[in-house]
Amino acid sequence: MELEKSRFEGFPAGALATTIPNLFFTAVLPRISDPAELVVSLYCFFAHGRKKGQPRFLTYAELSADRVLAAALDPLGEGALRRGVDAAVERGTLLRLDVEPEPVAGGHEGQTQELYFLNTAAGRRQVTAIEAGEQRLGRLLPSPTEPPELKPNIFDLYEQHIGPLTPMVAEELKDAEGQYPADWFEPAFRIAVEQNKRSWSYIAAILRRWETEGPDYEKAGRDSEGPGRKRSLSGRYRHLVRH
Repeated sequence: MELEKSRFEGFPAGALATTIPNLFFTAVLPRISDPAELVVSLYCFFAHGRKKGQPRFLTYAELSADRVLAAALDPLGEGALRRGVDAAVERGTLLRLDVEPEPVAGGHEGQTQELYFLNTAAGRRQVTAIEAGEQRLGRLLPSPTEPPELKPNIFDLYEQHIGPLTPMVAEELKDAEGQYPADWFEPAFRIAVEQNKRSWSYIAAILRRWETEGPDYEKAGRDSEGPGRKRSLSGRYRHLVRH
C-alpha cells in the first residue's frame, strides 16, 4: 500500500485507541534492538484488538498479507516479518502455537499454521485451553486443503476506489468493519463504482439498507450461503506445538 508522504495531521478527538500494557514500555522496549521486532510487536497489539470473539490469535498468513504491516516493514529489508515475529516469540511478547492438520483426502498433509497470541493472562489461558483440547478452533482456521483467500480489507477498498484515507473516514471505516459482515464490503464498493457514486456516504447507505433488508448483490453461481455466513471447515488438528 502506498502511504501518503505528507505530514500527518494529528489524531482527531475521540479517536479509537489500542491498549498496550505499561510493562511493554518499561520491561520490553529497552531490550529491543531490531526495529522489525518493535514494529511487529506493536502491530500485533493493534491487530489483536481488532479481532472479534475468542480465542483471539493472528496467523502468520494474516500478518504476511497485511498491507499496512508490509509497508511498515518494507524499509527494514527482506525477511523483516519473520525476524520480527521470531524475536517477539523469543522475547516472550508473543506466544506461538503451531497447528498441524490431519492428513486430507488422498493422504496429503495440510499446511501447518502458525498461530500468534499476545502473552497476556488471557492469551496464556487460551493457549493452555487449546493444548488441552478444551478450546476448539473450528471455523477460526482456514481450511487445511486450501490456502487462505487474501481479500482486500475495507481500508484497501476505500483507497483503491475512492481515494486517500483521512483520519475521520478511517474512524468511520473501523466502526463499519465491526458492524457489518466482511463479505459485504467488496460488493458495496463495486456497486458504488458502477453507479459512479464514489463516496463513503453512498457505500454506508448501501450497507445500512442491506442490514435491514438483506443483501441483494448475489448473482447466479455465487455461494448460496450468502454474505456473512461461514462454511463448515473440514479437517481436525492433531499436533499442537507451543513456542
